[in-house]
Amino acid sequence: MLNWSELLEPIAAWFRSLGLPYPIVHWGHPVMMAIVVFVMGSFVAIAGWRGRISADKDVAIKSRSDHRKLAPWLFFFLAAGYTGGVLSLVMQRQPIFESPHFYTGTIVLLLLLVNAVISLNGFAGDNTGLRSLHAYLGTTAILILFIHAVLGFNLGTSF
Repeated sequence: MLNWSELLEPIAAWFRSLGLPYPIVHWGHPVMMAIVVFVMGSFVAIAGWRGRISADKDVAIKSRSDHRKLAPWLFFFLAAGYTGGVLSLVMQRQPIFESPHFYTGTIVLLLLLVNAVISLNGFAGDNTGLRSLHAYLGTTAILILFIHAVLGFNLGTSF
């Protein structure tokens, strides 16, 4: 079986050699990701729903535009943060796959990847069922991210 910690160890060793203060290594990922999740994630989700349900056509158009512009960036920052979180664990010589925090992060990225495919496909010709699926998958991902944050805080205080 592939040992991811051993595979990532040379990268982690290089980052360790930079002499970063321990609080940055330990809490840098959670602080940065909290900003991404709670600020950007909430904005993207609210804009998506506002675009769906607003009775004011101008508000709906602007909200959909905001959602369309920022959702890819949210996915990018979450994927980068996922990578950084795994690397942070390796730098601290902690196991990667033993935490529910790892699995909730993985589930969120998979849900958002499915959502990206749905939207990039043009909702299969503006299919209302796919638009609804997209909305509920995205909402589920954001809700899981809030749980993910609690699990991450618990993980961070456990070592």
